[in-house]
Amino acid sequence: MAKQHGKHPDTALAQNRKARHDYAVEDTYEAGIALTGTEIKSVRDRRVNLKDGFVQIRNGEAWMQNVHISPFKEGNRFNVDPLRNRKLLLHKKEISKLGAATMTKGVTIIPLKMYLKHGFAKVLIGVAHGKREYDKRQDIKKREQQRQIDRVMKHY
Repeated sequence: MAKQHGKHPDTALAQNRKARHDYAVEDTYEAGIALTGTEIKSVRDRRVNLKDGFVQIRNGEAWMQNVHISPFKEGNRFNVDPLRNRKLLLHKKEISKLGAATMTKGVTIIPLKMYLKHGFAKVLIGVAHGKREYDKRQDIKKREQQRQIDRVMKHY
């Protein structure tokens, strides 16, 4: 089993923090990623940026695009393009569900978090639709109200 750097095996190596703020996530899937040797070393060093990433279904395959995995320092000529498209490893039924979900207007698939599981790089992807400004304000308002309730309940 691969070394986990003293962390729990499912600890997030990279997380898209803005995803749940900008999108309403309806469903999540766990997918493997086809990476090269130097890319997995960079992933283990937590040199991943999921911020602008998205998933596209093409020819019955899922491709993660616009996810930046920094080149490995000691990788020299084996390093690949940091923004290259990477194939996601999913079952055919899952890919067909994702393809059907993206046919509706305003629905996209975004990477939420990347982590190691039993030594393999996994990405948690979510089927989501974009939030409007008033939706974001309502979420913030609910969160503040819940914090106030928790503060009051703590004293009693």
